[in-house]
Amino acid sequence: MNIYRIFSDRLRKSAELFPVLVLTGPRQAGKTTLLRELFPKHNYVSLDLPSLAEAAETDPDSFFKAYPPPVLIDEVQYAPGLFRHIKRLVDQSRNSYGRFVLAGSQSFPLMREVSDSLVGRCVWFELENLSVEELVSEGLIAPKKPDWPALLVRGQFPELWKRPDLPTDDFMHSYVATYLERDVRQILNVSSLRDFERFLRLMAARSGSMLNKTEIAKDVGVAPKTIGDWVAVLRISGQITLLEPWYTSFNRRIVKTSKVYFRDSGLLCHLLGLDTQSLLRSPFLGPVWEGFIHSELRKLIGPMERHGRLWFYRDQAGTEVELLHEKDGFLDFLETKWSEHPGSKDAAAISRLIRDLSASGRPEKPGRGLVIARNPLPYRIMPGIDALPPTELKGWLAGGGYEQF
Repeated sequence: MNIYRIFSDRLRKSAELFPVLVLTGPRQAGKTTLLRELFPKHNYVSLDLPSLAEAAETDPDSFFKAYPPPVLIDEVQYAPGLFRHIKRLVDQSRNSYGRFVLAGSQSFPLMREVSDSLVGRCVWFELENLSVEELVSEGLIAPKKPDWPALLVRGQFPELWKRPDLPTDDFMHSYVATYLERDVRQILNVSSLRDFERFLRLMAARSGSMLNKTEIAKDVGVAPKTIGDWVAVLRISGQITLLEPWYTSFNRRIVKTSKVYFRDSGLLCHLLGLDTQSLLRSPFLGPVWEGFIHSELRKLIGPMERHGRLWFYRDQAGTEVELLHEKDGFLDFLETKWSEHPGSKDAAAISRLIRDLSASGRPEKPGRGLVIARNPLPYRIMPGIDALPPTELKGWLAGGGYEQF
């Protein structure tokens, strides 16, 4: 079973407008499956075989004779020198579009090479794991009241939803082992994978919290600079994201440290040793839910930030709102709650910051307040602040106008 991805049409259309299409994203997000389905007539080659990667770098002419355009090149980050040869072939036939489709699971190094060699010649997308919208559209979860604990623990890797008989723990154990052996060793010369795995689990315990490299370094037993390098590895390979704090105060000093989130709730639960029963009793339930909502918003906003930008707000007086959505000069304030019936207490911080922003004289204006919870339908908590389930986030971002509730 292939699961329809919501921006498939955008990928196909972009390949008709640019010579090169680049798709990045974490391992097992479904990049290869999606691209082979969209471009079935393209030749296909994967550079995860060292011999092919070496051939692509050292003898590109022979490589492209064996795999002539139109071609889909998978795991292209293993042959970064190939980009300048693709540029040469593109420039020989600049008005031929979609001839090169490139996929990679290490976005930052890959994009550096793309920006250096293929500027103006390519379009770039990032594929995340399945979204709630995609799961609902395929009938894999209920549209009004999904089994949220089961979804959080299962996570959203496509393979787990295409194969319902596949045990989550078996998949995640294999995923972590493959990730450590392939991505970590390839990106960074880590002397001890055991230390890195301990670091990975310590990072999981801090998901949704502000990143303190010194504290983590002390717990792992390595230097803070090493932790900085390892955090970069997790970002490069698409396992975590760092959410930046809002950069100006409304009326008091603000915290300027980033928050860390794991991209997939299932991987996070696996690293924390949680199943559907223990999750509900765990002190990590709130952070897992918060990270899940952050991930859903990232998927909807997209890498080009077409629907705004996400931040968080926390000042040194302790006032905090988990997510701040900036778009068109307006700031929306978002909180996440596990409750099925969030009320005025859950919206107190949002209400306070809306008042502070209104009185601050800043050019940004208060937008909408939102408490994202497990209520099956949207409803009004107080003027300007609504309760909304994750299944309604797309309509909200598009300006769904929940003022009527």
